[in-house]
Amino acid sequence: MTVLAPRWIRHAGAAAALALLAACASAPAPIAQTPGCLSDAQISAWVADYNARKPAMNPPESMTMQDAVCTRARFQQRLAAQDGPLVGYKAGLTNPAVQKRFNTDQPVWGALYLSMLLDSGATVDAAFGARPLYEADLLVRVKDAGINAAKTPAEVLQHVDQIVPFIELPDLMVQAPPKLNGVGVSAINVGARLGVRGPGLAVPADAAGQAKLLTELRDMDVSLTDAQGVKLGGGKGSDVLEHPLNAVVWLAGALKAQGLAMQPGQLISLGSFSALLPPKPGLKVTVHYGGVPGLQPVTVTFR
Repeated sequence: MTVLAPRWIRHAGAAAALALLAACASAPAPIAQTPGCLSDAQISAWVADYNARKPAMNPPESMTMQDAVCTRARFQQRLAAQDGPLVGYKAGLTNPAVQKRFNTDQPVWGALYLSMLLDSGATVDAAFGARPLYEADLLVRVKDAGINAAKTPAEVLQHVDQIVPFIELPDLMVQAPPKLNGVGVSAINVGARLGVRGPGLAVPADAAGQAKLLTELRDMDVSLTDAQGVKLGGGKGSDVLEHPLNAVVWLAGALKAQGLAMQPGQLISLGSFSALLPPKPGLKVTVHYGGVPGLQPVTVTFR
């Protein structure tokens, strides 16, 4: 079965560690300065608060998306210096319910760095950030650079070699998260802080196997449960842009507009299949991917 991109897409302008390190080779594009871009001093204050897990100043309400792009790039430079190297990207606000929370109708993107990624079973401070949250997510691993030209989920899957279970642990980081909109979320690198990943599921090499996996990813039931099996949240694969791999199609275009591209070995976070939830000490969270045989659950415990 071929899964087509929705109309908005068609109109849109160890060995694992070595693979991740190899994916870091892309040089950052020059930062285009804008009048409303945060200054070096303001970025330094953000970084200091980020490291102290202390709420930082909100982006100004007058900030434009061009200002946010400049601010994000400056913030990412500082994060790369302390948390790097770059190991991938995250597509954010890819779920309409989450878009509504931030008063936007467009996805946004951020960068992921090596020290942000933990293995399934990790124990993390409940206060791992200033405004910590958790959500059911999913990663794909880039097989080759052809992914940057993909226009449909089927084309994306041809250039992916693993589907990886993932609980993202974002940090909205600012003093007043309810005031964040899509521009503000972009500026703060989409709240990238931590994430817990499980073992990857290999993508079939044959067309029939890929077609089956495409359907499974679209129709999967994603659920968050606690240690007693009580459901905490969840959703369907199609909650993310009608098919979760459409997040990669969108991301390819967004990165190209900034002079960037996904590289082999990089990991791409597809977005939230659940509401963003606050962690509590003693809570153990597991994400299950019903309907995708072989895609294992992933777990994190908060202390």
